[in-house]
Amino acid sequence: MNGQAVSGSMMRAAVMTEYGPPEVLRIQEVPMPKVGDRDVLVRVRATSVNYGDLLARNFRAVSPREFHMPFILWAFARLYFGVRRPRVKILGSEFSGEIAAAGRGVTRFRPGDPVFGYLGQAMGAYAEYLRVPEDGCLALKPAGMSFAEAAAVPYGAVMALNLLQRIGVRPGHKVLVIGASGGIGSAAVQIARHFGADVHGACAGERAEYVRSLGASRTIDPRREDFTKNGETYDLIFDVLGRSSFSRCRRSLAANGRYLAASFKTGKLLRMLWTSLAGGKRAVCAFAPGGRADLLAARELIEAGKFKAFINGRFPLAAAAAAHRCAEQGPAGGKAVITVGVENDD
Repeated sequence: MNGQAVSGSMMRAAVMTEYGPPEVLRIQEVPMPKVGDRDVLVRVRATSVNYGDLLARNFRAVSPREFHMPFILWAFARLYFGVRRPRVKILGSEFSGEIAAAGRGVTRFRPGDPVFGYLGQAMGAYAEYLRVPEDGCLALKPAGMSFAEAAAVPYGAVMALNLLQRIGVRPGHKVLVIGASGGIGSAAVQIARHFGADVHGACAGERAEYVRSLGASRTIDPRREDFTKNGETYDLIFDVLGRSSFSRCRRSLAANGRYLAASFKTGKLLRMLWTSLAGGKRAVCAFAPGGRADLLAARELIEAGKFKAFINGRFPLAAAAAAHRCAEQGPAGGKAVITVGVENDD
């Protein structure tokens, strides 16, 4: 292994051994990850709190009805994360840090490289060190971006970029993002704006200023305004958490408009099949794989000044529980970021 061989030692991590409120996250000493020939060992400098982290922390309480995907996926997720007690004990799916060591077969990275990346449901970033496959969703950190900022962008950026490219958002399109203040939603607003679209954002009223700062020309508070009755029509309605439906949004779609659901139940899948045969306005249900190519494309946008990170609060690893409370309760937009083992992150 190139670099310092640190595998086999102990490290600090925010660990949960039971489901429940933020306080289930406790700092413990755990073994360092074992690194293979095609893996890198990342010294984590920062990670973040995503919707998926909040869900996984208390997954035992999530019913099939509350889960934003079909029942079969809820069942698989329940087995993966643990039925009674957590099987995934260290949360955190996006991160930034430095390469501490690299396996003998690694060619893309070398010790000392600043990197950022996304782990998906494997998680594990609430720790001082992290094993990542060389061909995973990992790339050099964007130039000019701090570690804290870099840890706040991978998840939303790779998901939104992949989905909006597949839909074909282009200049002149009018786009509504439902859930515009969340991780994927805030990225979608920025990326759709970069593609030349006029973007409106549906979000809670207290987050309207934040969503406008992302590039939305208009914000809609669903608690006070029904966007399906205001006369606006859109080429794309991007419903991040499946809070609406194709039937409800149909009259707000342009002639060949698309209703895109990133979270969906079986009914939305059936609607997608039906509308694909009927033509015209269509429902689309889609997953984004969260791959390295999308992360590299996101890095290009960041370095070109087209995509920014927004941070709602910074917390040391020992205060991971407070970071989760901030993510659950914070009225402002942006990510709660957890810094790991450093006084500053620049």
